[in-house]
Amino acid sequence: MNTVFRELCNHFSSEYFTIQNTLINCPVIWVDRVILLKVISFLKKSITKYNMLFDLHGIDERFRKNKDNLPNSDFSVFYHLISITYNKDILIKVPLLKNNLNVETITNIFPNANWYERETWEMFGIVFNKHPNLTRIIMPKTWSGHPLRKDYPARATEFEPFFLNKIKEDLYMESLSFNPEQWGMSTSRKDTDFMFLNLGPNHPSAHGAFRMILQLDGEEIIDCVPDIGYHHRGAEKMAERQSWHSYIPYTDRIEYLGGCVNEMPYILAVEKLANIVVPDRVQVIRVMLSELFRINSHLLYISTFIQDVGAMTPVFLAFTDRQKIYDIIESITGARMHPAWFRIGGLANDLPNGWDKLLLNFLNWMPKRLNEYINVALKNSILIKRSKGIACYNQEDALNWGITGAGLRATGIDFDVRKQRPYSGYENFDFLIPIGSGISDCYTRVCLKVEEIKQSLIILKQCLNNMPEGPFKSDHPLTTPPNKKLTLKDIETMITHFLNVSWGPVIPANESFQMIEATKGINSYYLISDGNTMSYRTRIRTPSFPHLQQIPYVIRGSLISDLIVYLGSIDFVMSDVDR
Repeated sequence: MNTVFRELCNHFSSEYFTIQNTLINCPVIWVDRVILLKVISFLKKSITKYNMLFDLHGIDERFRKNKDNLPNSDFSVFYHLISITYNKDILIKVPLLKNNLNVETITNIFPNANWYERETWEMFGIVFNKHPNLTRIIMPKTWSGHPLRKDYPARATEFEPFFLNKIKEDLYMESLSFNPEQWGMSTSRKDTDFMFLNLGPNHPSAHGAFRMILQLDGEEIIDCVPDIGYHHRGAEKMAERQSWHSYIPYTDRIEYLGGCVNEMPYILAVEKLANIVVPDRVQVIRVMLSELFRINSHLLYISTFIQDVGAMTPVFLAFTDRQKIYDIIESITGARMHPAWFRIGGLANDLPNGWDKLLLNFLNWMPKRLNEYINVALKNSILIKRSKGIACYNQEDALNWGITGAGLRATGIDFDVRKQRPYSGYENFDFLIPIGSGISDCYTRVCLKVEEIKQSLIILKQCLNNMPEGPFKSDHPLTTPPNKKLTLKDIETMITHFLNVSWGPVIPANESFQMIEATKGINSYYLISDGNTMSYRTRIRTPSFPHLQQIPYVIRGSLISDLIVYLGSIDFVMSDVDR
């Protein structure tokens, strides 16, 4: 019996729990909602200290065929907790019936549950009792229905034609108006009237279609309300209508600067379900492409951060450097920003002739260039004064708000998935993880990204010098696309090939999970297969979503100018928030 499961049974009673066997590599335990709050509190305070709520969302269980030996449920809510201290996970599931979709909020235990519960409520209709503000967060206020329910249409052609008239337009515009009282904000105090400033969703410093309403006393920020959802396009819903193979291009666009980095967790999670082991050459090539995209994303982040503070030149330098990376990526994959090049069981193709020369030229170019960013901008006294000691938070704050990536490591916590939970052969590479001194501020976060680029260059050099020989695809019937040469041998192989190409591979029923160290923090895919050609449930956990939720907590009492620097230091894009 699993240790944590035994502890829960001993502390409460075994009648409240059911353990589920999955491919998730951590305990998956169904819990009666009656004791949910006590269980979550117990896990947070236990010896193992599950001190981060990593993810929280829902599942429509009604049409799932393969759920033998599981509690009776129409819907479920899952809580993914991580012990950062002990590098352990646990997945808690709560079964719900359609005539009683109520569960207690856990916002008093984990404050970052706020946004996750709001999204789960609007996507599935699951009510979180005593939630501080259970309102829509991704969809417009005028929306009706719960999009991630299985009986909700997945394609635009399944809806009635849409017509926009003056009445609808006025209704939609009115829904965008901000009412401070709805958010518990007062319009004045003593002899002071507060001003409410609408920043975004088209402000250049918002870094995308992102809106914030600021409550101001002069230049001081009393409070703010982040408003997201302007970039939402339903990537999780799309996964239920695409084959396992045809969904790969969508993963590139979850965080559109990450490219192949975003393909990695999805591909690895599917390969777990299919029991596919890829050749060493595939692993190294995947790492190489991921690190190229990591550098590319970090260069944009560093240069735009410097631009937000007031310096223009580094942006032009960075785009020159990024083009050199794109040239390498294009020569290998045939595309630049969104290659969709990883495949279930391997890669779309092998490395072309001359890839090594291009990579070597870049490795000789980039270190000197990186020093220019440091000497010209990051050592500038004005930039240091504008960013050092601004938007600070400590380790406890980072854990409470689900912060990952450089923001977490800036507080002194040594947690990088590539080291703590190696994937795709990262355990075979020699590199370091830059760590901060204890307090995460704007300047520390950007400096860590510079150091991360240096470490990525070290990884790329090892890829260049130690690229294994071998095939670029696994010899497995569920690889995509399957090996066409084998179709000439027998009719059964030809039939399998035909079905895999036309319908997509049939992935065995089970659940799997994979997290990776993405460019902006931890990105993960939680997949449920019901033994079909399409995913039953695809949950995409992105780092930027919790990072933006933390903004009001960090920025209260600061100036508007500090907010601009803070936004630049977070490193987010709205496609990574809205999905």
